[in-house]
Amino acid sequence: MSFKTEQEKFWAGNFGDDYTDRNEGINWIASNTAFFARIFKSTGVVNSLTEFGCNRGLNLKAINALLPDCKLNAIEINDYAAKMVEEELGIDVFNGSIFDYTPKTPAEMTCIKGVLIHLNPEFLEQTYTKLYEGSSKYICIAEYYNPSPVTISYRGHEDRLFKRDFAGEIMAKYPDLTLVDYGFTYHKDPLFPQDDLTWFLMKKN
Repeated sequence: MSFKTEQEKFWAGNFGDDYTDRNEGINWIASNTAFFARIFKSTGVVNSLTEFGCNRGLNLKAINALLPDCKLNAIEINDYAAKMVEEELGIDVFNGSIFDYTPKTPAEMTCIKGVLIHLNPEFLEQTYTKLYEGSSKYICIAEYYNPSPVTISYRGHEDRLFKRDFAGEIMAKYPDLTLVDYGFTYHKDPLFPQDDLTWFLMKKN
């Protein structure tokens, strides 16, 4: 598999494998279930969903529990993680880079959670396009927020974590997107902790 950026190689390789092993367990699924329950209160039933960067499927397992009839699809660059999702959930996984993914039939919702922050910023515009074109109705983005672009050291690695206003940028690129809802998840939540993510639910008009 050939890659355009150092960030892709990073997540497809050993660091991505270790990340997959590190992030597991029913507590994560419980937190993700609470997270997506808030999202789906604003959408109602969603019949199909594509997750960009699903890793081992902790978000997809939560979504499947909430919407068992929803057709799930996913994109995952790491072979080890993608195989887990295929074996445990039996869904269609595009095992490759988001940059090489071309949506065939748009899903009702596209979702990306904790992934845009790790992409090379030069490729964000095309990622926004894939999120937009891959959805027939809703786009959900959950990432570390900052009003202006900043680069943060990530577990001792440079140029591997980038904060910015991702939702603001995609709405500026596609003016027909309407902000439906947004919120924040806190790592010290006593019941359902998440990373300190700001999430945005947008709808195509």
